[in-house]
Amino acid sequence: MHWYDHDVSGWGYVWMGFGMVLFWGLLITGFALALRYLFRTDSDRGLRPAPPGAEHVLAERFARGEIDAQEYADRLAVLRTTAPQ
Repeated sequence: MHWYDHDVSGWGYVWMGFGMVLFWGLLITGFALALRYLFRTDSDRGLRPAPPGAEHVLAERFARGEIDAQEYADRLAVLRTTAPQ
């Protein structure tokens, strides 16, 4: 009662080894990607700070001395009275 071709042959061991490496590789890669997703920072998420507004740019120019106090006050008044379009 000898049955043939029911045991794992040489190629069966090769495919079994390949499957094991593939399984563990996918498992480790999935775990690493999950950790990377959970612990990413805002800069990794593509969130960028909003560009500075007109009042901020005007205040920076005044702080650098490019404009004087009167010009700063005039331009700031114009910015605050006109509605954004």
